[in-house]
Amino acid sequence: MDEMVKAALAKWPHVPHCYGWLGLDARGDWYMRDDRTQAAGPFAQSKGSRILHDKLREFIERNYEADAQGCWYFQNGPQRVYVELEATPLVWRLRRDEAGALHIHAHTGQAAGPVAACWLDEAGHLYLQTAQGLGLVHSQDMALAADEVEAGRWDPQPVESATLPARFGFVRSPQAAAHA
Repeated sequence: MDEMVKAALAKWPHVPHCYGWLGLDARGDWYMRDDRTQAAGPFAQSKGSRILHDKLREFIERNYEADAQGCWYFQNGPQRVYVELEATPLVWRLRRDEAGALHIHAHTGQAAGPVAACWLDEAGHLYLQTAQGLGLVHSQDMALAADEVEAGRWDPQPVESATLPARFGFVRSPQAAAHA
């Protein structure tokens, strides 16, 4: 977490949380969701405006984490802005270096570490569990993931996507959970 964010938290510890205004899609893109967007439906249906500003995205990603209930949020100074998730809290990007070694990083840029397990859902989405948590493999990186499966390094197990939040301890819609 950024030092300026920690300082703001110490100075203003009782700022109300914010729900519904920020979303993360299945490709690792951030979206701002104004009142009109939120009224049009849940995040997967009505995403809002994609955040294109590099410095803002980097700030969000440096200050992105989960609370004890598995709700992911962006700590924006003293305010906790909960994130609506289209799929999982992390989106994995894969790449091979010049030596052929596979590197896995989250949409935040954080290294994933070794793959502990992988799952394939009913729609053909591939999920990896690492020390950083569960994440969805980015659609553009499925060819690299297929190489790992074909080489026998990954053995995807079947999973129903609807079971992922309970199984892996994350909440897709903190807004809905807060108002339940």
